[in-house]
Amino acid sequence: MDLQLEGKVALVTGAGQYMGRAMAIDLAAEGARVAVNDIVADKADAVVAEIAERGGTAIPAVADVTDREAIDALVASIGDELGPVDILVNNAGLPVPQDEGDTMASRTANLFVDSDPEWWKRWVDINYFGTLNCSRAVLEGMRERQTGRIINIVSDAARIGEPRQAVYAGAKAGIVGFSKSIAREMGRYGITVNCISLGAVLHKEWVEDATPEAEERRKKALRVYPLGRALNRFGVPEDASYAVVLFASPRAEWITGQVLSVSGGFTTVG
Repeated sequence: MDLQLEGKVALVTGAGQYMGRAMAIDLAAEGARVAVNDIVADKADAVVAEIAERGGTAIPAVADVTDREAIDALVASIGDELGPVDILVNNAGLPVPQDEGDTMASRTANLFVDSDPEWWKRWVDINYFGTLNCSRAVLEGMRERQTGRIINIVSDAARIGEPRQAVYAGAKAGIVGFSKSIAREMGRYGITVNCISLGAVLHKEWVEDATPEAEERRKKALRVYPLGRALNRFGVPEDASYAVVLFASPRAEWITGQVLSVSGGFTTVG
């Protein structure tokens, strides 16, 4: 199926690794010209080089999504180099590191009542305000051109709640409400806004932790994913990127304001 993305300009935030990297690569494979955003220049450059090796077109787009002025300037520079942004994927927003020794496990170590209030702002800034900043930066141009796609990556933690992730889940839930509202505002201009909601996605830290205790935790966690039992795996970045490519395409022009769980059946929210 031709997804008709040839020549479209896509900005993917947090695209220097993991899910964002897969999204950037798959959009480029469909013919989109991709701005690879990351706060770390070397990571953005590496993904750009990988896309170029595969025959695609990409540029690094280094900026902090929590800095509204920097994002405005970034979108303007993308317009100068590639053209106006047709597709925005707000992917930046994983649970943010707290310090140099931070790990995935340490981010979810505490109950909310025991959490450090200094962390709350960081979670809300990158997850919620990052999405607002990037969306605001592209929406005016999309409205003028009467077309556009915004795809926001959220979490099933936002849909059902998740212990030890209260602030993260709350920020992601805020994105869902924001997305539905903007979808209603912008539909008259041909702009669609949708969310892709993820469950557990395989992370290199899980793979590298080969202790018997870690393996037992993985087996226990996998039991709550109906498809995980059949496929013997958690989610992988490509699961999310395939959904992104579909929502980015004209094939999804009649879909807006929706939340699609790509989570192996972890949630079945109506």
